[in-house]
Parts: sequence; structure tokens; C-alpha cells
Amino acid sequence: MGACVSKVTVCCCRTPRNGITNENTDAGGVMLPPPMSAWLLLFLAAVTEEQGEAYELPMFQEFTFEQLRLATSGFAVENIVSEHGEKAPNVVYKGKLDAQRRIAVKRFNRSAWPDPRQFLEEAKSVGQIRSKRLANLLGCCCEGDERLLVAEYMPNDTLAKHLFHWESQAMKWPMRLRVVLYLAEALEYCTSKGRALYHDLNAYRVLFDDDCNPRLSCFGLMKNSRDGKSYSTNLAFTPPEYMRTGRITPESVIYSFGTMLLDVLSGKHIPPSHALDLIRDRNFNMLTDSCLEGQFSNEEGTELVRLASRCLHYEPRERPNVRSLVQSLAPLQKDVETPSYELMDIPRGGASSIQSLPLSPLAEACSRKDLTAIHEILEKTGYKDDEGTANELSFQMWTNQMQDTLNSKKKGDNAFRQKDFTTAIDCYSQFIEVGTMVSPTIYARRCLSYLMNDMPQEALSDAMQALVISPTWPTAFYLQAAALLAQGMENEAQEALKDGCNLEQSSSSGH
Repeated sequence: MGACVSKVTVCCCRTPRNGITNENTDAGGVMLPPPMSAWLLLFLAAVTEEQGEAYELPMFQEFTFEQLRLATSGFAVENIVSEHGEKAPNVVYKGKLDAQRRIAVKRFNRSAWPDPRQFLEEAKSVGQIRSKRLANLLGCCCEGDERLLVAEYMPNDTLAKHLFHWESQAMKWPMRLRVVLYLAEALEYCTSKGRALYHDLNAYRVLFDDDCNPRLSCFGLMKNSRDGKSYSTNLAFTPPEYMRTGRITPESVIYSFGTMLLDVLSGKHIPPSHALDLIRDRNFNMLTDSCLEGQFSNEEGTELVRLASRCLHYEPRERPNVRSLVQSLAPLQKDVETPSYELMDIPRGGASSIQSLPLSPLAEACSRKDLTAIHEILEKTGYKDDEGTANELSFQMWTNQMQDTLNSKKKGDNAFRQKDFTTAIDCYSQFIEVGTMVSPTIYARRCLSYLMNDMPQEALSDAMQALVISPTWPTAFYLQAAALLAQGMENEAQEALKDGCNLEQSSSSGH
């Protein structure tokens, strides 16, 4: 590896030794979300042409808290994608909007944005940006004390995972070059739209989509709170001027880009001051990833180190702008015709096909929308999957009303057994409406009853409610698939089946 960059020569920079719209609502109004069936109609509403290709996305919209609660199965721990600490208290969840479109939901600490008007204005501003180089912001929620952002979900992990914590294969050199070019293009696009400030740019902010193309998270275009700090990473990676003033500038973003160039080159998170010392001492073996030996030339190594050094210049005005970064990185690209998922050696779409997964009898029945077989399986299974469901009842609840509730369940079960699905819906609805007990099985049985009565939208809603109660229950995913198939949504149904199968496999293997 040392031979690859042994002739690298760069001009070192001075650094301190210890440096380490929806415009349909007014500002204060609340827009009611569209019904679930209207969500798909929004997809053609916003089309942008960035980097030479059309990119279609729904218009930015305001979601209700209930929509996002359902999408994340009640903000289930199992759906947490990332958490941040005391300096930036927020949690990001993965979810499915109406059991169809995958989303990422960032839920802020309750005290983060006390002024709803300010939060909405900031979110709407970021939501106007649309690019295939970004994991774009789709909407937000601002109800009571709740402040949430909704973005496109990226299923193939972060740059940090692929650089620092890879398991089977280190990222190849052509893919690393693609990452930094796409990142520079994302920053250039944001700058052209008046959003030159990006908070805490780091390898965890770069995500990979279904095709393994790198995208910059839109979450960094907003602070973590109204008065929150722009950087929550180790001070060793913070721009020196931010240490002095506490303010982020476009030049600060370039400095952070320089740290990421070092990440890509080294496969490690090297503090900038240490990296610049290595460059001054011509200790390139320590600066380059040994996994890249023989994959790049001296000229390519020289250019990347030179760019990193310029970005990390102590004086902000001496750093390059994003356009010059794009112009410098574009000629370095290799294997440009090879899709990213091939370079990353990851199946396209980030998941195995349904044909490669072993289907349980219930999964098989749901994949064929065989309602009779589903009924037989649910009847045979009974309520064993309700074990462990929290049902704390006070003494006062054991009243005549409680007895009536249990009677409703018993009548519903009898009707379900006798295939009187209209009566089953009525009785199970009475049980659910009282609300003293929760049962995912009741929702599953009513879901099938709705399907038997040709009411797939209501069935889908019940399958989603079952997941809120029991977020890791494969049966709920399988019933979602059956409801989606009943609406002609083949691709979405396949995704639900895969989710259920993966859960069932994980459970059977003890993970």
C-alpha cells in the first residue's frame, strides 16, 4: 500500500497543534393529512431534475402524530435506527407509511423546538429541497410538544458502518471515490438552493439507498434544536473557527468534508491534526487503508490527500468551495458504468427475494391470498401469540362492563369459528372500542374478517394496529401482505412478506 502513495507531495496547512410546501397552511395552521389512499397520488406531485435524471417524490406534507405512531409500530424499540446522546437528544426510527412506503422518522426531545412556528418554517424550508443525492425530507409533524421529521428511508447502512465496521469486505476504491463525489454534489446542490450550512457532517450522515448509491441525510440541514449546537462529535474533529465562535459557516462544512476525505482514504476516523502531522512527515502508510493496496495510483492518492489538506486549512478563507471540490473529484472517478450495488457486493434492493426465503404455512397462505387457509391457521393458533401482551386491569374494571367486553370477545370468537365474519367484525369492534384490554390476535382476526368482506383498507389498518401492540409479530406482517395484495399492491406485499419471514427466521434462530 505504501508504494501506492510513496510519491505523494502536498502543501501542508497550518493548524494548531492541539486543534484537534406545504404552502397549503399558514404559519400557525394545522393541515389535516390526506387519507391513506391519497398518499400514493402525491408521488407525481414533486418532480425535480438533478444530476441529469428525473427524480419523483411526494410533496412535503404535515403528518399527524397518529400516522407516525402507526408507521413505527408505536415507536417500537425494535425500529430504532440511531440514537443521540445528551447534546442532541433525539431518536431516529424506521417505519412504513400506511404499510407501504418506507420512511425514517426523527423524533426530537420535547424541549428541542418549543416554538412550533419556527420548527414548521425550518422544516418546510428544508422540505423544498429535492435531489437524488439526498435522503430527502418528506414531511414533518408538529402536534402539542411533539416535533418529528419524516425522510426517505435508506436500507443499506451508513458510510461509517461500511468504512469502520465492515464484516465481509472493505469498500473498494472506485466506490470510495463515488461516495466523496456524490457527497460533494449533494453539498453543491444544497448550496445552490440557499442551504449551504450542514450541521455535523460526518460518516454517519452518509446513507446508502436501495441501489447502494450514497445519499446525504437531510436531517443535517436542520439543527437538533432551536438553540442546539451544530456539532456533537468529538472536539478533535470540530472546525477550529467553531471552537472560537460557536457558529457554523459554509467554510466549516468544507472542513468537515476534509475529515471525511481522510475517513475514505484511511478507513479510520483520524483526527485532522494528527492526519496533517502524518502528511507533513510523509508517513503515508499510516494515512492510507491497507485494504486498498494496489487499487489506486500515486496520482489519485496525491489528489485526494491534497484536497483533504486544502479543506482542513486553518484559515477558513483558504479552503476550496464545493463547486471546485466537484470539479476536482469528477475526473478521478473509476468504473463509472458499474452499479453501486455491484461495487458494494450487496443484492440490489438490500434484501433477498421472497423466493429465497422459507415460507411458513401462514406466510404461504397470505402470499396466495388464500383466505380460507388463513382462517384455518388463525383458528388453530388461537390466542397463544397474545402471551406477554400487557393488560393491567384495575379492580374497578372488573365490572359489568368488563364482563360485557369479555362476552363480546367470546361472541366474536364463535362467529369467527363459524365463518360469520360480519358478526365477528361487530363483536370484535365492541371489544376493541372499550379499550380495557389489548390483543394483537383480535386485530388479526378482525383483519381477516374485513378481507372476507372485501374491505382491504380496513384490514390493512388492523394489521398495522396489531404491529403497534406487538412490533415483532410475523403474523401482522403476513396479514399486511394479504391486505396489500387485495389492493393490487404487489411490490409492497412482497416487502411485508420479507419482513415477516426475516422476523420469523430471526426468532427461530434465537437472535
